[in-house]
Amino acid sequence: MSTLQQDLRRAEKKTRSRKFLYLFVFACAVCGIIGGFVYWTLSDLPKVNAIEDYVPAESSKVLSSDGKILAEFYYERRTFVPSYKIPDHVKKAFVATEDARFYSHPGVDFIGIFRALVRDARAGGMVQGGSTITQQLAKMLFLKPEKSLGRKLKEAVISLQLEKRYTKDEILGLYLNQMYFGTRAFGIEAAAQTYFGKSVSGLTVAEAALLAALPKAPSQYSPFRNPGKALERRGVVLALMRKHGFISRDQYAGAMQEPLPPSPHYRKYEAPYFVELLRQRMEHKYGNAIYTAGYKIHSTIDSAMQQAAEEALEKGVENIEKREKRGIQAALVAVDMRTGHIKAMVGGFDFWQNQFNRATQALRQPGSAFKPFVYATALQDGMTPDYVIDDSPISFPGARPGQIWSPRNYDGKYYGAVTLKTAIAKSLNAATVRLAGRLGVEKIIETARKFGMTTDLQPYLPLALGASDVTLIEMVGAYTVLATGKKTSLIPYESIENRDGIVVDEQYPQFQEVLDAGTVAGMKELLAGVIKEGTATRARDLGRPVYGKTGTTNDCTDAWFIGFDDRLVVGVWVGRDNHKPIGKKETGAQAALPIWIDFMKKAGQ
Repeated sequence: MSTLQQDLRRAEKKTRSRKFLYLFVFACAVCGIIGGFVYWTLSDLPKVNAIEDYVPAESSKVLSSDGKILAEFYYERRTFVPSYKIPDHVKKAFVATEDARFYSHPGVDFIGIFRALVRDARAGGMVQGGSTITQQLAKMLFLKPEKSLGRKLKEAVISLQLEKRYTKDEILGLYLNQMYFGTRAFGIEAAAQTYFGKSVSGLTVAEAALLAALPKAPSQYSPFRNPGKALERRGVVLALMRKHGFISRDQYAGAMQEPLPPSPHYRKYEAPYFVELLRQRMEHKYGNAIYTAGYKIHSTIDSAMQQAAEEALEKGVENIEKREKRGIQAALVAVDMRTGHIKAMVGGFDFWQNQFNRATQALRQPGSAFKPFVYATALQDGMTPDYVIDDSPISFPGARPGQIWSPRNYDGKYYGAVTLKTAIAKSLNAATVRLAGRLGVEKIIETARKFGMTTDLQPYLPLALGASDVTLIEMVGAYTVLATGKKTSLIPYESIENRDGIVVDEQYPQFQEVLDAGTVAGMKELLAGVIKEGTATRARDLGRPVYGKTGTTNDCTDAWFIGFDDRLVVGVWVGRDNHKPIGKKETGAQAALPIWIDFMKKAGQ
């Protein structure tokens, strides 16, 4: 070999060595970059055992005292249901649709990914994803919804870790509880309730298939918006279930014939005015947790009494509107005097258009329904039911110079010397004002305050006839003192449980003695006289001892009856929101008392 050839060969070897070195350095650099990228990407991976501390947002439920669901409070309507309570055919509907190899892959379906890549390559773009149910769960729980190689890498690693730590059933259960199904339904239980009005345990194969069809595009496949597309997509899911042997031929044929649900099952509040009052108090006390913490709020409402109250008001107002112009409103509050528990509350007839609660927010003059506080003051001052006062014309200076105020009795008659018992039974205005003048208005206001009245009470004699605005609920609360001698806060709930069933809050009645036993007995005698021989004789139809007082304001603008038996204190108000008269002679006895009687008949059963 010549020297020239040898030199050329040595030069060629050096060139190959140099190229190899360059390639090696380049490969190391690429590996370093990739390794660095992988390390950087995976350096902030969340710990998958955090799933054990994961608490999904869950709606809180309001229950009646007899265990019925009145309402749910939520941002995301979700009720967590354990995996073992989800029927097998429901699980298989999602496995067939989302991840047919779920029970055989380790969290990442490499076969599925390869198949998806091939199909994407043939189609010239992404037409099929390769995410498993485990990967979807990892994305929902741990990752941001971004499209990037880093996120996909994290998703795969987290999925492998999840599969090592948890069973397939645990993973599938979490997935089904986390999914969004449209129509504000999060999780399989809420979806079952929203779309079919039933629990997940009662879903048919066809219903399970429809729910499995929704997560891909809830709006597009909604049976309420696009029934044709929903039916087609449900058919695809059923065909997949049949293909994978999850259902038989007969099950498939039967499911294909089932109709779609016609409308969503939105849960409307039962006892809506009460529930809204409770929601406001709960939000003030617990903040946003009432919408996410999955509380069970055991309210004091008795569902049978609540229904009786709603029916009595509806019937009573219907009867009034047969006599008068439409547009009558009414409210009712019933309280258990032994506990202070609110057992029924109706604040009007138009909650879904207007949430104004006429039981708690409307300030109206109570008329003669306020008089018992005058007479209670008299008994505390040493008078008795047989104490005699004068019912004759009386005049006082009015609010303007030269103006004279002369309270008159409803029938225009005066009865001379009468007992307290007769004066309150016949609701004599002149006698009551004369009594109030003797006692002093400040003393009457002091009595009302001790009974729990908080609204502004005007320190003038017309107060004795109910000329200051009050709310129905505070009047009912004050009447509990007349019935028992004790004041207590009115309680809307008994206890609250967290999602684990642990009681985190309880409400107990706390009584404060306001009237002695003798005064309570005297007031019962006075108020019984109203029933036996006074303005509320119609209440004798109840056939049991009851006590109470009617109330009517000028021009029959407001009609009241508030009364009690040995268990319940119940108040009824009737009027118009615009403060115009209800109608001619629509007094408390004519407009409010029949509603009270109707309710008390049903409540006493």
